[in-house]
Amino acid sequence: MNVHKNARLTPRGRERIVRQVGSGQTPQAVAEAAGVCPRTVRKWVERYQREGLAGLQDRSSRSHRLRRPTPETVVAEIERLRRQRWTGKQIAAETGVSPATVSRVLHRLGLNKLSALEPEPVRRYEREHPGELIHLDIKKLGRIGSVGHRITGRYPGVVNRHLGIGWEFVHVCIDDASSVAFVQVMPDQRKESAVAFLEAAVAYYAGLGIRVQRVMTDNGSCYRSRTFRAACKRLGLRQIFTKPYTPQTNGKAERFIQTSLREWAYARAYNTSEERTAELPRWLHRYNWHRPHGSIGSKPPISRLGLARDNLLRLHS
Repeated sequence: MNVHKNARLTPRGRERIVRQVGSGQTPQAVAEAAGVCPRTVRKWVERYQREGLAGLQDRSSRSHRLRRPTPETVVAEIERLRRQRWTGKQIAAETGVSPATVSRVLHRLGLNKLSALEPEPVRRYEREHPGELIHLDIKKLGRIGSVGHRITGRYPGVVNRHLGIGWEFVHVCIDDASSVAFVQVMPDQRKESAVAFLEAAVAYYAGLGIRVQRVMTDNGSCYRSRTFRAACKRLGLRQIFTKPYTPQTNGKAERFIQTSLREWAYARAYNTSEERTAELPRWLHRYNWHRPHGSIGSKPPISRLGLARDNLLRLHS
């Protein structure tokens, strides 16, 4: 039996006080010895007299008479009004029941949230022209000393010989309109590396005939630095920031990072970080220009960009 730590009486203790009262002791004396009030002693004596030893067992605290269930006609009316996007208080005033009853019925029907009525369609925004906005982000990857646990699995007792080998940082950039991406692996995520990557990204898109106008970043210190803001001004870019703790604002960069991890960084076993970095240009070229239709971010870049033929030839040369 699960008895709370401060319980004065257990069923056996209740039986003892009942027998003490039956032997002639007063309820006041028995209550004082047991550390309870005389009313408690009289309660258990009366239950024993009515039901015997069974009356000394624990009982459910559930009331003997349950509340009247809400009539089905009222429940149907509550559901009908809710599907018209009425609030709980409006429904309560219309149906004549309490707001608590309306809340309980809506929760039982699974309609307590307005989003459950008609899930909002996915709203995908997209800039009209390439270069209007590029998304920047950084992904931190552990350096590779040998094939790791993602491929071989973890084994108990095995010492990680490459613990503390360090990190490398994948700086990513993706165009909002065309989804054409540019990636570089940098040694850190400091402001100098962020500026160098921004200049390389702008030059890359310029080689495709695209003039970058805006850059969206998160609120990382390297992007908030004066050096990065000065670089944006020098390159003629307007910098905008995502809302703090809202990664979906920068969702295209976040989605691209997940795709790159799945299809490049963790796609196969690499023996060294250099081997993984060497594979990046080949994968990125395939992502931008040869990715099959139907994949995430697989809209055909060439048709979207409307690039001149000489730019395409220069890109593929």
